[in-house]
Amino acid sequence: MANSFSLDNVFRYDVSVDVAPEVRWLSEDKYKNLKVVVEIDEIVDAEKAAEIELKRRHKALGLLRIVADRGLQVGDLVVLDIFAESITSDGSKGEKIPSAESKGFHLDTEENNNLVPGFLGSLIGIRPGETRSFPLQFPESFEQESLQGVRAQFTVVCKELFYRELPELDDSLAGKLLPGCTTMDQVRERILQRCKEVEKTAIEQATDNAILDQLGKLVEVDVPRALFQEQGQQLYGAKLLQLQAERKLDKDQLASLSSQKSVQEYLESERENINRIIKQMLAVGEIFKAENLQFSTEQLVKEVENSIEEFKHYNQDYDEGSIKQQVQDVLEAAKVLEWLKENCIIEYIRP
Repeated sequence: MANSFSLDNVFRYDVSVDVAPEVRWLSEDKYKNLKVVVEIDEIVDAEKAAEIELKRRHKALGLLRIVADRGLQVGDLVVLDIFAESITSDGSKGEKIPSAESKGFHLDTEENNNLVPGFLGSLIGIRPGETRSFPLQFPESFEQESLQGVRAQFTVVCKELFYRELPELDDSLAGKLLPGCTTMDQVRERILQRCKEVEKTAIEQATDNAILDQLGKLVEVDVPRALFQEQGQQLYGAKLLQLQAERKLDKDQLASLSSQKSVQEYLESERENINRIIKQMLAVGEIFKAENLQFSTEQLVKEVENSIEEFKHYNQDYDEGSIKQQVQDVLEAAKVLEWLKENCIIEYIRP
């Protein structure tokens, strides 16, 4: 550069900077008179969840007996080998679908919520040693994105078939169903109480998510590149930390997932979600300032210390300044959500 520089030539350089984004509210009322609809999943219902939990505990005490004189019925447990091939647009067989195949698959016919619609019905009456083949289509809402809407030809082999011989549900089983209980009434009451606590937490979380989702729809924001990168990396780091806490990652896997390439792939695949979260976060910040909300310094210090301890526990690098900012964002969001719950209209809908 020194050798090529000359006063006779133009020397130019460009600098780009990110500026604080402007939050533009799409409604004149902004966040005032907010109306939120919260859909509560059926499994959140404490009464139903308690019945399911008691039934599972009862079934765990039963004995499995081999079925030899009939076909599969609802209530049985069956061991299957499952094979699947895609069906092309002209109706011919396509490629195998490894993610939909399984050998020695144990199916409890009373717990079939995760099955492709029609799968269990196609198996009713099947006997040990029998093979059945049938076409089904994965729903558009299927959890595994690569299979959504896919038409498949399933071939299923029934390997073994069992029914449960259950003990009578009376006070003599109480201690086995739930240690410390002596009567079935105690068992039912304690299970219901636990399910009510889960229900309360789930409803609170669903309400928070619905409010934040609604806030994100009320604002427009031009998200700066630096803010997108920072928020995305924080989300990815939190995801890795959670996987470590659940002991789902070894050192080699962690190193691979921590690479710059893996981070960038995550940012690209989650771009829409990251931008949505940033919009919600900025809207929350606006409300926090506008309503003069506050949280205590002691609370901030405590939460920062807890976060740092977690990073140290899993030998993760951290920046104390970034952690403090993240904690502030969380505390601000908690205060804003608390304020909005008291000052907006919330409608709960159950299926």
